[in-house]
Amino acid sequence: MESSQVPSPTGSMSLNRRTFLARAGSAAAFTLVPSSVLAGAGRTPPSERVHVGIIGAGGQGIVNTKQLLQFADVQVVAVADPSLTSDYSRFYFGGTAGREPARRVVDDSYGKQKPGGQYQGCTAYVDFREMLEKEDLDACLVATTDNWHAPASMAALRKGKHVYCEKPLAKTVHEARTLAEGAKQYQRATQTGNQGQAMEDHRLTCEILWDGAIGDVREVHAWTDRPFSSWQQGIDRPKETPPLPPGLDWDKWLGPAPERPYHPAYHPYKWRGWSDFGTGAMGDAAAHSLFTVFQALRLTYPTTVQATSTGFNGETLPAASIVYYEFPARGSMPALRLTWYDGYLQPPRPSELEEGRPLRYNSVIYVGDKGKMLDGRLIPEIRMKDYKLPPKTLPRSPGHHREWINACKGQGTTGASFDITGPMTEVMAMGNLALRFPGVLLRWDAATRSFTNHPEANKYLHRPYREGWVL
Repeated sequence: MESSQVPSPTGSMSLNRRTFLARAGSAAAFTLVPSSVLAGAGRTPPSERVHVGIIGAGGQGIVNTKQLLQFADVQVVAVADPSLTSDYSRFYFGGTAGREPARRVVDDSYGKQKPGGQYQGCTAYVDFREMLEKEDLDACLVATTDNWHAPASMAALRKGKHVYCEKPLAKTVHEARTLAEGAKQYQRATQTGNQGQAMEDHRLTCEILWDGAIGDVREVHAWTDRPFSSWQQGIDRPKETPPLPPGLDWDKWLGPAPERPYHPAYHPYKWRGWSDFGTGAMGDAAAHSLFTVFQALRLTYPTTVQATSTGFNGETLPAASIVYYEFPARGSMPALRLTWYDGYLQPPRPSELEEGRPLRYNSVIYVGDKGKMLDGRLIPEIRMKDYKLPPKTLPRSPGHHREWINACKGQGTTGASFDITGPMTEVMAMGNLALRFPGVLLRWDAATRSFTNHPEANKYLHRPYREGWVL
């Protein structure tokens, strides 16, 4: 680890790199020393590098790691995952993942920048808690199973680390709110893996809706084909107990989830459909498509949520479901009904859509008093061609991961910080919770953080953790 120091504004050398970045991340009044002063032209000085530890080195963990490796002012110093190596060849990530493949990705990347192409600086851990204790980290990137998102992120926040957490931010209403409050308490730079928020389409959709192109929006439909063929839902727990794969610490993989025997139906990538480990289609897909809906229409908490599905057996989320939310008026915006569909279910085809134009999966329809919009474009297409785009009022993003690194250094903010994604994640968790009470209209009171007409539902606002694990 580099222990270089940077001058304080008074000229003393009392701040080490870690303290400097911590204060920068909490918006303290310090100025970054120019690269030309400490490292020479064209190089990033060690004092400005953000030292990152990776928690969770599955497929998405390695994707995120590769993004960070592109930045000269980032040093990935360690990875942690209970699996040594896993086969992802039958999943959309492809290849292999785990702590050893992730370590090799880091070492190979930095090795190309070193004389002789050799670099052996990335340490691999089974338990991320050991990494937090031993490594001099400024920030952590969490890309575990959904089951681990909240406990791992909170552990990093308590250690004073900036945190990037993959979507969905948490499994339960309580976890999501705790993380949002934790980020505020510890004043760390946070970002959730809602990568679409950094894209131009997200900003254009917001600006078009705010321009009044379709009038007041009173209805939204969002849907996905997930779980598709990526993982199974609506199935029972397997009865077989095959042996553990070499290099897998099953106890660490389970973490706070209830104990059960290993089975390849869960690990390495089919965990998303299992209620103990994942959040199903809602957590996987709605976290992306609903982000723009929430920001553009300024949504917070619903007044009611109701769900129907193919059946929830308590083990895996349903194979297909529909969730209905009612949101109150917000300022000048009227009350809104939001409907979520998954498992190939879709809303009725809009009459405005041209004949022969397919209604794609993973889409959103906004229904306004003056028209409709599909995936950020007015329909029919002739309306979009005749429409003059409004001024660009939202600042454009330097990139989703770049936002976070800049924020870690006290430079700007992130578009998917925990205070933004926390409430949305709570609403998504309410949808999954409602699947346990098919057809029941659950009334939510944001002030008391509870369902007022169905006390049984309040038992699922959080989940019991296995002994030894805490939030």
